[in-house]
Amino acid sequence: MEKKIRFTVKPLKGEDGYKAFSIRLRDDVVKCLDDISIKSGWSRNEIISTFISYGLDNYEIVPNETNDEVK
Repeated sequence: MEKKIRFTVKPLKGEDGYKAFSIRLRDDVVKCLDDISIKSGWSRNEIISTFISYGLDNYEIVPNETNDEVK
């Protein structure tokens, strides 16, 4: 019996729960991300995603002196 190569159908891009977009970062920030990437073995994308997830779980919005309420 001949063995067949099997391919699992992958979800289309944009249907895998991820979205791609570009951002602008200062050179010094990119260098820090690259340093962390080299030391940890994690990709720059994984590091940025981790930092963003942490920030989303650990932020608060506070009014400033010119705005008494947060919208």
